[in-house]
Parts: sequence; C-alpha cells; structure tokens
Amino acid sequence: MSAPADRIPPRALVLLAIITLVWGTNWSLFPLVVREVSVWTFRAVGVFIAGLVLLGVARWRGLSLVIPRRHWLMVGLATACYLLLWNIASTYAAVMIPSGQAAVLGFTMPLWAALISWAVLGERLGRRLLLALALGAAAVTLLAWRSLGVYAQAPLGVALGLIAGIGWAVGTLILKRGKVDVHPLVLSGWQLLVTAVPTAVGALWLAPPGPWVLPSPFTLALILYIALVPMAIGNAAWFAVVGLLPASVAGLSAILVPVVAMVVGALVHGEPLGASQWAAMACCAAALRLALAPGKA
Repeated sequence: MSAPADRIPPRALVLLAIITLVWGTNWSLFPLVVREVSVWTFRAVGVFIAGLVLLGVARWRGLSLVIPRRHWLMVGLATACYLLLWNIASTYAAVMIPSGQAAVLGFTMPLWAALISWAVLGERLGRRLLLALALGAAAVTLLAWRSLGVYAQAPLGVALGLIAGIGWAVGTLILKRGKVDVHPLVLSGWQLLVTAVPTAVGALWLAPPGPWVLPSPFTLALILYIALVPMAIGNAAWFAVVGLLPASVAGLSAILVPVVAMVVGALVHGEPLGASQWAAMACCAAALRLALAPGKA
C-alpha cells in the first residue's frame, strides 16, 4: 500500500538515498563497458545475473517466489515498458550523447509519471507538487540548454533518452494501477529474468558478427558491479519505493539521480559542469524537498 502523500515513511527516504547513489554513479560506466561488448550483450548478462541474485536472496529469506497468475499480465507489460525499453534505450542514449545528459533525458520520467498519473490514475496534483514539477522541468531545461549542439548532432540519442524516460514512467504506473502485491525482491527478480530473454535474443541477433571474445577483466568487473549494485540493489529499492509512495511522488523523488550522474560524468569523462549545471542541481534539490515535505501538497 502507498503511504499518503502527506506522510513519507522514513524507510522510503533511506531507499531513495540508495537509489540516488547507485543509479547516479551508474551512467558514466555505460560507455566504458560497451567499448568491448555490445549494448544487448551487456544488458542481457547484467539483468540475468541481477535477477538470479535477487531471487536467490528472496529464497534465502524464506519468501515465496511465486507471482500469482492474475498479476502476470501486468508484470509482463510493466517489464516490457520499464526494464526492457529502459535498459536498451538508456544505454544507447548514454553511448550516443554525454552520459550525464542521457541521464537527464531519461529522468524526465517524473514529469511523464506525474502527468500520466493525473490523467489515468486520478492522482491529485496539488500546488506544491506542481511547483516541484516546474522546478524539475527547469532543471532539465538548464542541463539540456548547453548541450543543444550535441543533441542536434545525435537526434537519435535524444529520442532514445526520452523514450527511456516515458517507458519507465508507463511501467511504474502499470504496476501501481495493477496493485501487484508481491514482495519487491521477488517482483524485481522475476522482471529482470524476464527481461533477460528478449535481450539475449537481441544479443545473438544484433551483436557484431564474429567469434565471441571474452572482454578484459576490467570490463568484466564493471559488468558484474552494474549487475549486482545498480541493477539488483537499485531495482529492488525502486520497486519498494513504488509500493510506499504515490506514483507522482515516487517518480519525482528520483530527480536527484541525474545530478549525481552529471557530477560523476564530469569527473570520469570530463563532461561539462558549470553554472547552468549547478543551478539545475539547486532546482532538483528544491523539487525533491517540496515533493517529500510533510503536509498537504
């Protein structure tokens, strides 16, 4: 059950801190990994490992691994929109345009989630939440403004970044509307394993031709880290947050992730980090404070 919008559980705040850290530091690693393996191979291996780990942990904790049959349609649709579409589109976007900017486009998700939840789920968007959304939109605009030249040179990267954000929003809202009452570890574990099937097919079909070559130990370590930390821990934390918060607040609460991605991208890849980026970070922080503040929205 979701918590009321005026009462944010402390557990949700801890989970949001984990999501911000592990997902924010994740984006700059994508270009490093796909230097040696294809996007499809990278994602297929990552989601398979993450799914097995989460279901193994769930089993170790004594949880049932069964998802009731009545939920499978909703889970399948949500998986296709969020994990499959998000994983492939966001990775290609991070390769085509700077990783921090790809994160910004992907994390327009809160804007789509709030609008769709208002139109489809009937969630009320009070003045405070509308102001938070406006600040989030301002942050995206500030971060994107200095990179319009990059976007013009790689329009497909821009489109894929936005598609990833929309897919994430739709997948999250499908789970909210379907009221899938399954433990987050089990739900995220099965969704990751289901995602592994089409991505493995894509890897066999779309990966560059020629013999399979084992990547370097460094790349293998990056793939393992991404599978265990951002994918396994991050997705388990996200699905737990979705169950604790209204859809619009849950989406907006992740808005600090691209801020972290921008900082890490600057440190790892030398991506731009100037006045507009810092102003966007301030907007993100203010938006998060408004979205999670107690009291009526």
